[in-house]
Amino acid sequence: MAARNGNNSRVRYAVVGLGYIAQTAILPAFANAKKNSELVALVSDDPAKLETLGRKYGVDKLYAHEQFDECVDDPEVEAAFIALPNTLHRAYTEAAARARKHVLCEKPMATSSRRTWRRETCA
Repeated sequence: MAARNGNNSRVRYAVVGLGYIAQTAILPAFANAKKNSELVALVSDDPAKLETLGRKYGVDKLYAHEQFDECVDDPEVEAAFIALPNTLHRAYTEAAARARKHVLCEKPMATSSRRTWRRETCA
């Protein structure tokens, strides 16, 4: 889904989870992906990380985990990059998909094959 702001075709992302993988790989990668991607929101259960990383990456939309539905309801957020602990991947992926957002989920999707989601979950 391309951004809806004129000639800009960048996908606008929320990064969900600001742990090690997000801080060392995902967030810095946005600097090299400016042609097709834009970091517009951050989601974390740590207010200090939200403030610090929001300032570092120039992101104004900062959400606590409890505000995730508000984040994915924001029309400026087009995709969610799920970088949470494995046990949280499924719930946040399903919530983003229900909100009709694109999802990039760190592997694994779920902690067992029985816990993977069904197509009807997001319909």
